[in-house]
Order: sequence, then structure tokens, then C-alpha cells
Amino acid sequence: MDDSEFVSVSTHYDMLIEEENDPVYDPKPLQEYMDQSDGPYFIHCLNLTPMKDVLEIGVGTGRLAVRVAGKCKTFCGIDISEKTVVRARRNLKEFDNVSIILGDFLEYSFDALYDVIYSSQVFWHIRDKQNAIAKIAGLLKKDGIFVLSIDKVQPEVTDYGTRKIKMFPDDKEKILKFMEHAGLCLQQVGETEKAYVIVTYKS
Repeated sequence: MDDSEFVSVSTHYDMLIEEENDPVYDPKPLQEYMDQSDGPYFIHCLNLTPMKDVLEIGVGTGRLAVRVAGKCKTFCGIDISEKTVVRARRNLKEFDNVSIILGDFLEYSFDALYDVIYSSQVFWHIRDKQNAIAKIAGLLKKDGIFVLSIDKVQPEVTDYGTRKIKMFPDDKEKILKFMEHAGLCLQQVGETEKAYVIVTYKS
């Protein structure tokens, strides 16, 4: 399949906003479905406290951030979609500890370190996973944790009917090797109904 048949990730998520698709306001059955990848167990793994600085990679409209921001000292989210970032800022406006960045995680220059970095249902959009994990390791404080949720089903293409998105499937064993190579220590690999939840820390 030729790359010209696909839309970019940023275009796709911009289009979702235009279609009024905002997971923050999903009906309860859909929220419960999404929780099968990153629900209460995933949030628990973040080990949040009011003293911690947190970064979410691929914040989207704030589906997870609305649960996290009130439990930490500072919250930073980054996303590549301009319209999604605008919506996230609106959804999170009640929190005075939140900053939302428009940018590509691999290209953006951060000026802070974090106690907790997490990402869910995002890594399959990242081609260069090894460099992404190395950058995450560099952004963690000593003893900081990185929590990653990757779905058990990994399509190479996602077809939305009106458009197709090229995916870069996550291989759990390769991800674990990249984490080890980046100097991250494995704490646990847990499972939800739909996903593997990998918890690592920087020693």
C-alpha cells in the first residue's frame, strides 16, 4: 500500500475534532471500553502524589489527563494535532497546574524533568520507538517512572472509512529491549483486557 493512501496522524486527529469526536465526553459504555486499555489499573501504576511532575505523551483531548492532573504537582501534555491541543486546553482549563504543548514529541525540546511519564495508545503512531524511549529516559528524574500501555492487537493500518492511518505496530519484547538499552529498569508488566501495561523506572 502506497503512503499516499494514508492521512497523517495530525490530520486524522484534527478531523476527529471536526467530527466532534472527543473521548473526554464519551458515553459510559465507550469509556468502559477504553478503560480496558488504560483504566483504573493503569492510573494506579502511575503512583501519583501531589509532589510529582507528570508528562503525558499524546495527551489527545485530555481523556486521561482529566483523571491525572488533580493528583500531581504539575501536569504537562504534548500532542501533534493542533485542533486536539485546543480542545485539551479547554477540557483542562479548571486545573491551574496544567500546560499543553503543540508539537512532535521526538522533535520538541523540553526544559524540565519529570517524576512520571506515561503514554497510552500512542506508541503505534511512532515509527522510531527506540529513540522515543531513549528520549523518555533522558526526561525522567532519578527514580522516575515510565508507564506505557500497548494494545494486544496491533494493526498495520487503521481504516476509518473516510481515511486510513498507517500504524507502526508495537512489539512488546522489542519495546522491553529498547527500555533496557535506554537504562530503564523493569518494574512490572501487567495486563488489562486489551493491553499490556509496562512499568519501568530510572535508577
